[in-house]
Amino acid sequence: MIEYIIGVDGGGSGTRVRLARPDGQELAQGHSGPSGLAHGIAHAWTAVAQAVELAFVEAGLAQPPLQRMAIGLGLAGVHNKQWAASFIEHHPGYAHVALESDALTTLLGAHGGQAGAIVAIGTGSVGEVLHADGSRREVGGWGFPSGDEAGGAWIGMRAVNHAQQAVDGRVPASGFSTAIVNACGGDRDAMQAWLAAATQTTYAQLARVVLDHAASDAMAHGLLTEAGRQVALIASALDPHGGLPVALCGGLAAPLRAWLPDALLQKVVPAQGDSAAGALRLVRQRLEGLPS
Repeated sequence: MIEYIIGVDGGGSGTRVRLARPDGQELAQGHSGPSGLAHGIAHAWTAVAQAVELAFVEAGLAQPPLQRMAIGLGLAGVHNKQWAASFIEHHPGYAHVALESDALTTLLGAHGGQAGAIVAIGTGSVGEVLHADGSRREVGGWGFPSGDEAGGAWIGMRAVNHAQQAVDGRVPASGFSTAIVNACGGDRDAMQAWLAAATQTTYAQLARVVLDHAASDAMAHGLLTEAGRQVALIASALDPHGGLPVALCGGLAAPLRAWLPDALLQKVVPAQGDSAAGALRLVRQRLEGLPS
C-alpha cells in the first residue's frame, strides 16, 4: 500500500521535493544539493534521499519504508538514455518510480497539465511544449557546455572568457571583469585552478555577478541581451504560430525577464506550479494508469 507520493525537481544547482498523500494533498517540502544526472547516478539518488528525509522532518512525520512510497522525478540529464536507464536500475526500493525530464515536469506544473509551453532557465535551459492533442516537443536542453543557451552556466562561461581576455590585456579591464576574476580566485594562477575544477554549477554561480553589473557595464549588458534573445528563440521554435501561453520557469526566469523581447513578454503567463508539483502530477498519473 502506497502511503505517500513524492515529486522531485532535480537540476544542476539543487533538488526540491514535495511530499504528499496519494490523493495529492501536499504535506511538506525538502531541499538538498544537485541531482542532475551529469553529477552521477549515486550522487543523484543521495541528493534525492536527503531532500525526502528533510521533507518528512518538516512534516513532523516518520518516514516509512521506501516500498510504501511512489516517486515522480523530473531530472536534468534524462535526455541521456543510458543515464536514465541506470538511474532507474539503481533506484533504492520505491514502490513505483516515474522518471521524466525536468522540462516535462516543469511543463506539467506550469500549466496544470493543460496545453502550453515553458522555457525553463536555471543552471541550464530547455523548452517544452504540450499541444491540445497530447503531443509534446522539446527544444534546447542539449546540455552544458554545448547548449543550454541563456542558462546560468552558459552566462557564467562567457563571463569567464571575457575575464580571461581582460587578464591577458586582449580587452580593457573593467569593474565587471575584475569582479569575475575575484570570484574565480583573484589572479591568473587561482583562475587556472578554479577552471580546472569548475562544473556547470560553479559556472552558473557567476551569473549573479553578470546581473549585478549589467546596468553599468557594456559587456555584461550584452551578455544578458543575448541571453534574452536566446530565450525568445527557444519560445518561437516551440510555438511558431504564437497561439499558446508561455510560462517562464527556473531560478533565472525572473532576473532575465527585463532582458526579454517585448513580443515574448506579451505571451508570458504566470506558472501555476513548479517542476516538483509537476512531478507529483506525473506520478499520480502513472499510478492511476497501473492495474489495480
